[in-house]
Amino acid sequence: MKTLVYIDHFKGDVQPSSWEALGLAKSFGTAVALVFGSGVDEVAKAAVEYGADEVLVADDAALADYRAETYASTLSALASSQSPELILFPTTTRTREMAAMAAVDLNTGVLTDLMGLEANGDSFVATRPIYEGKLMEKTVCAGKPVMATIRGRAFPKPEREEGKSGTITKVAAAGEAKSTVEGYSASEGAVNLGDAGVIVSGGRGVSNNPALTPPAGMDEKDAEIWRAQQGFALITELATLLGGAVGASRAAVDGGYIPYAHQVGQTGKVVAPDLYIAAGISGAIQHLVGMRNAKVIVAINKDADAPIFKQARYGVVGDLFVFVPALTAALKKKLGK
Repeated sequence: MKTLVYIDHFKGDVQPSSWEALGLAKSFGTAVALVFGSGVDEVAKAAVEYGADEVLVADDAALADYRAETYASTLSALASSQSPELILFPTTTRTREMAAMAAVDLNTGVLTDLMGLEANGDSFVATRPIYEGKLMEKTVCAGKPVMATIRGRAFPKPEREEGKSGTITKVAAAGEAKSTVEGYSASEGAVNLGDAGVIVSGGRGVSNNPALTPPAGMDEKDAEIWRAQQGFALITELATLLGGAVGASRAAVDGGYIPYAHQVGQTGKVVAPDLYIAAGISGAIQHLVGMRNAKVIVAINKDADAPIFKQARYGVVGDLFVFVPALTAALKKKLGK
């Protein structure tokens, strides 16, 4: 069984769930990695080291910047010539767009955000979340080839075999771009929550430390944000100690406490870390949608009736401004830091 796997990257920085898709493809048979871009030799080499049986590389100046028209057309052309039974993508904004456009060309459908995929005869049975993650459904795609995007951290990542050699084949780009890229804008301190193994998140509660006295002259809103920033400093220290990322609830982002890039939830990032610590987060449904698939959830909140405790494996009813520093100090001692 042949599977094509699209390796999603930005200027050579690979989306880690691309390798998870490659590992999933290997479990079904032959895995052929697709690498598009300009100057992508290192990405192609990495695909071989992560287990690709072959890498098809479309290295062309026309593909230097992601544009859906050229990328989808190139994918469609390769799918037509390679005749795969399955095409896998990591779930990103780019791949959702690209897969949808290519599916139109190939007269098939796309299964999105999968958390499970099994071969059943000549078809594939996919498992994906529905109703804001409260239920899982099993579904199939009637078209061929089957196209699917997988959720990050839902499948095992294969081990990288440094220095492994393999077949890398150059292929042509296809299609004509109808758009141009004028430039890029990146946020400072960009955070990749989707691939984090540990996330420590703060909510509205990080601004409720009455022991802090804001600088003189601040109005009420500025004082609230100042207190929240001190609270997030505690969150950040713990996250850094654990080698994790800093997350936030929508309330914290809407309050101006922290940039949107940190937001976890239905309107932010959907994450699945090994450990999720929620401090000062009540547990609104839109937040729970984004983190309910964490392997271990720890909740810290003064309100014993907060909904977050129903989702947590471990709950601490207490003041985060007391507990988080104590936990950080204990972990520093335990870890010898």
